[in-house]
Amino acid sequence: MKKTKPQFSRNSRSTRFPLNRRRFLRGLGIALALPAFETFLPAATVGGSTPAAAPKRIAFCSVPNGVQQDNWWPTGADTDFQLNNTMKSLEPVKDQLQIISGLDHENATPGPDGGGDHARANATLLTGVRARKTAGSDISLGVSIDQIIAAQIGDQTRFPSLELTCDKVRKAGQCDSGYSCAYLYNISWRSATTPMTPESNPRFVFERLFGVGPVGERRDSYQLRQKNQTSVLDFILDDAKSLRGELGYNDRQKLDEYLTGVRSLEARITQAEKFGELPEVAMATPGDTPADFGEHMTLMFEILALAFQTDSTRVATLLLAGDGTNYAFPQIGVREGHHWLTHDAGSDSAQWEKVAKIDQYYASHFAAFLEKLKSLKDPDGSSVLDNSMIFYGGAIANGNRHNHDNLPAILAGSGGGTLEPGRYRKLSSQPMTNLFLSMADRMGVKDLERFGDSTGRVGSI
Repeated sequence: MKKTKPQFSRNSRSTRFPLNRRRFLRGLGIALALPAFETFLPAATVGGSTPAAAPKRIAFCSVPNGVQQDNWWPTGADTDFQLNNTMKSLEPVKDQLQIISGLDHENATPGPDGGGDHARANATLLTGVRARKTAGSDISLGVSIDQIIAAQIGDQTRFPSLELTCDKVRKAGQCDSGYSCAYLYNISWRSATTPMTPESNPRFVFERLFGVGPVGERRDSYQLRQKNQTSVLDFILDDAKSLRGELGYNDRQKLDEYLTGVRSLEARITQAEKFGELPEVAMATPGDTPADFGEHMTLMFEILALAFQTDSTRVATLLLAGDGTNYAFPQIGVREGHHWLTHDAGSDSAQWEKVAKIDQYYASHFAAFLEKLKSLKDPDGSSVLDNSMIFYGGAIANGNRHNHDNLPAILAGSGGGTLEPGRYRKLSSQPMTNLFLSMADRMGVKDLERFGDSTGRVGSI
């Protein structure tokens, strides 16, 4: 494939490189999305009094099996609060957090449907709709809030939305008391009958974000790089050198840091592939995903950060694990399954301490993700985290009781100045969809009066 040379010009930056046009480095079937650079901003916005606004991003991260309540909720209230044990790793970004209590998901409760709280929790989380109880093909739910947002703003980026998971991908079969696996392994829904299947393989996500052309062409370029043991960056070095010569000092540093980050991430994915599950244990997709669950989460969070940094998408979901999953965590000394530990614990403090330890493990990976977003800068000098709204939580509160009221919820980021972080918000009991409706407003969604079972907006957030 013939390389396409970029046509850069300092004098034409205001017309040839409008702010809302994504720029790429190209070569041999590769298109690498770039961060926005000051050099190519319209001249009036560089050093002027009215810098161009950075894009807003939104992501929803779900955690399974509820949380250990005594270690989750902060002490204090509003701006005078202290993080509890589960959230200690979030201390460096405390000023960018809102911990919110009082949010419920009534449609995740049993009602007339009986068992299946885990499937209902996952299904209801971002839809606010009661799932039809079926293990067949007649699934029915509702459109999730991420897809409602993507439908209105998704045309501004290469990918309207990005759906990721660190768990299995299952579209059929029975997974929880008569509920289809589609409910348990998907949190993003394009329609009442169509889930947005998430990608679990870090390599495939990376290829999707930074490849070009149809699937066959991307696969060919990947196989060529594998054969020659070359990096995606090796295919676009000429264009990178040409671009670097056109950039100012600050942007040259930004380009170098970005390319170093891409190469580092690619190297980590390759390294993780080398230590996949042994063939005699499982050989479904050997070498594709890390055997270590923590490394899998880290890679997915880092890829999501890159996707936001490059403005490849502004809407994303990350299912860390499907509700009801029974993963053990030997890396932190917990060898029992997560789901099992949450059941029948009663007053067994040792058992609940292990649940809290798992909660802390999930939270530490979320904290690292937020710190990464905080370190990434947008052209106006603010951070990607400043311009993001990141939800972290789930639709089960206590894993033993399977209750769906006063749910764990963290909202991180400043939403481009539309949020007031650094608070512990104690709301009156209300649907979690009220929060999502308020977030959609701040993403610029128009004419959305209600969503799911919402009863209004949450007010100040």
